[in-house]
Amino acid sequence: MFRHNATDSKERILYVKKQTTDIDSIMEKYPGEPQYLISLLQDVQAQYSYISEENIRFICDHVGVPVTKAWSVLTFYRSFNIEPRGEHLVRVCCGTACHLKGAERIAEDLERHLCVQREHTTEDMHFTLETINCPGACAVAPVVMVDDDYLGATNQADVRNYLKKL
Repeated sequence: MFRHNATDSKERILYVKKQTTDIDSIMEKYPGEPQYLISLLQDVQAQYSYISEENIRFICDHVGVPVTKAWSVLTFYRSFNIEPRGEHLVRVCCGTACHLKGAERIAEDLERHLCVQREHTTEDMHFTLETINCPGACAVAPVVMVDDDYLGATNQADVRNYLKKL
């Protein structure tokens, strides 16, 4: 089983404080103008893999837009994340070809072994489990993506073995 010890709450608090300090260096790259909202959101997400509520407020203050404007951008574009993500992103393709070749069984197996539901992150922040529609690798279905690696023609055991190495 892949259950890891939960991160101590003090460590999470220190992580958030570090984000607050580091965001200043990102915001210094952009003038305080509304047209830089999306660029700032992208850079903050690239740094932290998600955008915290606190960082959203800092960005909005910097570019002079209401928080509701940032929320509309963040919720419109699927590429933005407003929840913390794990160190490793595990995406199971559930498109037609992968579904027919057993992707659902792989996703269920990962939920059990990682002790996390789909679209959520493990308590230790090591893995985020997501399902996706199609990464464009139907010829090697079923496909599981781990970070930038594609595991094609895979099964539950192959995926578990791969994750053990991380």
